[in-house]
Amino acid sequence: MLLVFGMGVALGAGVGWFFWWTARREIVRLDEQRQMLAQEKLIVFDFVHSMVAAIGEGVTRQELFERVVHSAILSTGALSACIFERNGDQLRGVAVEGLFPPHRPIPAGALSRISTRTKFVEQVLKSEIFKVGEGLVGASAKTGQGILIENALDDPRVIKHDDPSLEVRSVIVVPISFRDRNIGALAMVNPSDGGSFGENDFSLAVSLAEQAGLAIHNLDLMATQIEKNKLDVDLNLAHEIQNMLLPKEFPETPNLQVATIYKPAQKVGGDLYDVFPIDENRLGIAIADVSGKGIPASLLMAICQSNLRHLARHLGSPAAVLRQLNEVMLGEMKPDMFVTIIYAVLDMSRNELILSRGGHELPIIVHATDRTGQAHSEFLSSEGMALGMVPAQIFNDAVADLTIPFAKGDVLTLYTDGVTEAVNAEGVEFGNGRLADVLRSLRGRSSQEMTQGILDRIQLFSGTTQQSDDFTVVIAKHL
Repeated sequence: MLLVFGMGVALGAGVGWFFWWTARREIVRLDEQRQMLAQEKLIVFDFVHSMVAAIGEGVTRQELFERVVHSAILSTGALSACIFERNGDQLRGVAVEGLFPPHRPIPAGALSRISTRTKFVEQVLKSEIFKVGEGLVGASAKTGQGILIENALDDPRVIKHDDPSLEVRSVIVVPISFRDRNIGALAMVNPSDGGSFGENDFSLAVSLAEQAGLAIHNLDLMATQIEKNKLDVDLNLAHEIQNMLLPKEFPETPNLQVATIYKPAQKVGGDLYDVFPIDENRLGIAIADVSGKGIPASLLMAICQSNLRHLARHLGSPAAVLRQLNEVMLGEMKPDMFVTIIYAVLDMSRNELILSRGGHELPIIVHATDRTGQAHSEFLSSEGMALGMVPAQIFNDAVADLTIPFAKGDVLTLYTDGVTEAVNAEGVEFGNGRLADVLRSLRGRSSQEMTQGILDRIQLFSGTTQQSDDFTVVIAKHL
């Protein structure tokens, strides 16, 4: 009886010790796990701090990639690491540190002939382009999942190189992403302690790649914003220059009333108008439309205007002015650019209008009421080609002067295609016919009221349809 009791006590003590030892081991394991998690958090925190500081310093995208690679090596203890950037369905090494093995085998004996083998391998990595889905890196980029290979020596997925310095013992590949956008992949090989990467290393690498994706996205976002700010500054400057070039006040000419309206589709437009005195009796009026929009169009507009005024002072014929202007502009324009233009001279002493047309919209003249009491409109047709499209010998034969009477009560209207090509919700254009009808109905009003009336009618016609082209009208009325 005592023997049985003693055995029971001993068995109970053994079971108690076993549970104590198991509990103690679990506590130690949990404590180690907590320490590793705390260490991982600290590493990730330092990594994030490093990335934020790098962006604050204004590093380039390439410099940020290099910092990510360097931080990954310091954090995981890897001997080498590389970032592969994704572009469409292709990947390419963009930043590498250490002797990272290339994605494909290097020709036999190539490394033995190279003294700076690290630089050579780096050049090979950065010159390699492979498809998403190819190899370990391509698979990680395609699936969005990380890959941990603890023993890479026996894994058939790992490229084997003849050179011992490129032997891969263990590898981690993790995708670099931000939300649904895959930026590339981060790969690390061979821990510096000679062992293998484990789950903790893999977890850390995943966390670093997530933060790297966020840092790269923020850098791209900042670069885009900086470029937008620069563009806004350039646009504001071009807008101010354009406003300075376009006249707001017109020469006071007896019996002549001039008004304009200009409404660009963007902040900087490509339309040009100008009104300037030639002498005490004659007034030069021009309207032009530069192909394209934005800053290039505005710069070309400025060049066209300055040359037009210069030539108009020395040449009496509008056609002669356009011929000389074409020769000047040919050297200033890119092959895909051109300028349509009308240049007219109003001679108030002779009640005469002389104009030349370079491929522009047909001008409209509304004549005073005839014997029936009705005003009638006329499209002034003349030959001509746009500036900058053809050599001088072809252009010179195409342009000519058109001379017509400009009597009391007549109204000359020049406009760009943004007026007639304005569309409504059904896609129907305003058209030349409607414009002529509006001009006849407004003929009794002042030039300023006529230009505003045209704008009001077009806006009523277009409704909520967004303006797609620059809108310019010039009206000269013989009082």
